[in-house]
Amino acid sequence: MILPTKGISASRALLTVGAEVHGLLKAPTSVAALWEEFSNSRKQAGSRERLTFDWFSLALSLLFSMGLIEIGNDGRIGRSRVSPPTVGE
Repeated sequence: MILPTKGISASRALLTVGAEVHGLLKAPTSVAALWEEFSNSRKQAGSRERLTFDWFSLALSLLFSMGLIEIGNDGRIGRSRVSPPTVGE
């Protein structure tokens, strides 16, 4: 699920989807606006694989657990201002 497998293509792996989402986060935004921007960017790129909102939310959960995004007091999602912990800390 997180990495590509025999049953999950590289473009659907949560790490890949998370990287795409993280790249779109230029400024704090709502989940709905981020989902819309993500969907549009995949369509413009000509992606044939349709990703559901469930899969998108799993990618957000992965990014949050990795410390790469944070949720502001206003409920908007943005890039984390704190460096994620390194292995062994």
